[in-house]
Amino acid sequence: MQAVDEDAMTNATTNVRTRAAARGGHRPPRRALLGALAALPALAAAGCGVTRRAAATSGTLTRLQLLVPNSPGGGYDTTGRSAVRVMEEVGAAQGVEVANLSGAGGTVGLARCVSESGNPQYLMSMGLGVVGASYTNDVDVTLEQTTPIAQLIEEAGVVLVPAASPFRTLADLVTAWRAEPGALAVGGGSSPGGPDFLLPMQFADAVGVDPTEVNYVVYDGGGDLLPALLGGQIAFATSGYGELLDQITTGAVRALAVSSDERVPVLDVPTLREQDVDLTFTNWRGLVAPPGLDDAEVARLVDAVTRMHDSPQWRQVLTDNSWTDAFTTGDAFGAFLDEQAARVREVLSRLGLV
Repeated sequence: MQAVDEDAMTNATTNVRTRAAARGGHRPPRRALLGALAALPALAAAGCGVTRRAAATSGTLTRLQLLVPNSPGGGYDTTGRSAVRVMEEVGAAQGVEVANLSGAGGTVGLARCVSESGNPQYLMSMGLGVVGASYTNDVDVTLEQTTPIAQLIEEAGVVLVPAASPFRTLADLVTAWRAEPGALAVGGGSSPGGPDFLLPMQFADAVGVDPTEVNYVVYDGGGDLLPALLGGQIAFATSGYGELLDQITTGAVRALAVSSDERVPVLDVPTLREQDVDLTFTNWRGLVAPPGLDDAEVARLVDAVTRMHDSPQWRQVLTDNSWTDAFTTGDAFGAFLDEQAARVREVLSRLGLV
């Protein structure tokens, strides 16, 4: 895989402002073209136009570009780079270029992906966080304008406290939280609408804490969240367990609960339901492509990702990261995105954020 410097692309971002003017408005069709965004500078690539499409219609995918809409080391980055590495190993793609373009909860990257309309050699790694951020940040684009390719994995969330925390159990934490909701700051590595935000809001609702009183502090991924948790700047944190797995296993932080239906084998931490909290919550990640692709172009991308998924190399990636296989492609993944968008919007609406 080749790395591409995307610093110059940050000018593509739109000022973040409230979506009040867009509420209740018509959401563009999934395959709509955006003339204005098409003028954004293109990611460095060999070939364009007819040449670019011709290269994508036969054999192994060449000159494929993967956009990661957050910083290196984050969940989208790890998942996306793992996927394209395996695609190269199984011969589904070669010479893949990977670029990171963070900002506004992933919606800067989303705008860039949509601007690549008609490019059949372009993928974006994404997940639940981009769904939420598309509501809480106004960049005039939505996931409905992308082309769904595949959902790849699911990952449970985890409720964490520092090793020195007075909260030894989830019940201890819940008792204190109910008594003074605003006094216990909870940190997460995603912006409002993202999984680290949605988990504590739904957790609060499940234990009788008013979600509007939750003191949620935003950090830029697990790398910034960890020192805040260890330094006592927040009382507890919610995150995907994979991002802080090393710190959990070494005892630097203590996991009080996982949000999946069943315990995560690598952790053996009780679930929320085991501790009388009626909540299951999982994060997920996948791949989308730009709008404006024809059926044959979509089929080639889906086929390449399917070859990756069906390989022993990908099964090893799932094992190494303790990810749950959640492979779904094409229209089925599109229907899943629509359902997730509706659920996220409902939560954010209750909080007055959309």
